[in-house]
Parts: sequence; C-alpha cells; structure tokens
Amino acid sequence: MIKYVNHLIEHYGYLGIILALIGGIIGLPIPDEVLLTYVGFNVFQGRLAYIPSLLSAFTGAVGGISLSYFLGIKLGLPFLQKYGPKFHINENKISKAKKLYNQFGPFLLFIGFFIPGVRHITAYLAGINCYSYKKFALFAYSGAIFWGFTFITAGKVLGHNWHQVEHYLSKFSMMIIPFILLSIGAYTYYYWRKKRKLKDKKVYN
Repeated sequence: MIKYVNHLIEHYGYLGIILALIGGIIGLPIPDEVLLTYVGFNVFQGRLAYIPSLLSAFTGAVGGISLSYFLGIKLGLPFLQKYGPKFHINENKISKAKKLYNQFGPFLLFIGFFIPGVRHITAYLAGINCYSYKKFALFAYSGAIFWGFTFITAGKVLGHNWHQVEHYLSKFSMMIIPFILLSIGAYTYYYWRKKRKLKDKKVYN
C-alpha cells in the first residue's frame, strides 16, 4: 500500500490523492484511512503542503460520495446487490448500513465516514431513498471535511509514528461517533425548545 501511495504522490501529486479517494469511496479495495494518514505523514516530512492536501482529500471524498449518490438514484438497490460484491460491498454490509440508515437517517452520511464498511454504502442508500441533493450535500460534504481533516492531521501530528494511527483512530472513532450523535441530539432539543417557546409566546399574545 505504501509503495502504491508513494507512486501516486510522486507521479500525480494531489491529483493522485483525489483519484484514490474517489475509487476508495465508491468501493474499490483502497484503505482510505491509511492513505489519508500517510498523506499527513508526507505533510510532516514536507513533501506535501497541509492545505492543498486537505483540499485534495475533500475533493476526492466529495467526488466519490457524489458519484455513489447519483448511482443510487439512477440504478437503485438491485444494482448494488448485484455488483456490490465485486467491490467488497456484500449483503451483510448492505444490511448493516440499512439498519443504521433507518436509525440515524441523513446523519449517517456525516458519521458514516468513520464507520468501516459503511461509508461506501451510505450515499447509495441516500440516492435510493431519493434524498434531496441539498440535504445529501449538507451532511455528506460536512462529513467529508471532518473525516479528511481528522486523518490527515493525525498523520501530520504523529509524524514517524503515523503507522500507529489506525490503532489510535479506531478508538477515537468509537469516541467521536457518540459525541457527534449527542451533539446533534442536544442541538435538536435546543432548537425544538426554542421553537416551542416562540410558539407559546404567539399563542399568549
């Protein structure tokens, strides 16, 4: 994998990062987290610049997730079930993603980037369920920014210990997902209470 990433960086630069992430997100067997953290290590070494690396990661993630979304709209679930296994998207992963999607709805587009085996499917499901593009883009693109920033920054901070990032970030991911969900829940509750108070004021006035 490292030789592959080195080849991408040496020959294609930031474009290589974009293309690899597009392929990884639509289902090709590319370990995206390893790629991103190694990009962060290259930033640490000075071979890549931090901001262009983040922009490349965002562009690649957005490109892959958007392509998956539009494929979901055009081709539907039968296509995913038929051809998914060729991209390591089996029935078990589809079933797991569907359960999470029913539970969390569009929020899964955000947190799905941090769940192995799920981020490849969330956009397909959004397309299959005919989510509006605006709603899809809001959650999916926000998740893409946060995901790329997390892994590239971790690789940059850890430096020569970047290879340990998978161990550290597996724990971090399990911590960040509940935090995100709690934050969303707290914001939703606050928004509902605020709206309820305004409604009560109108009634009494």
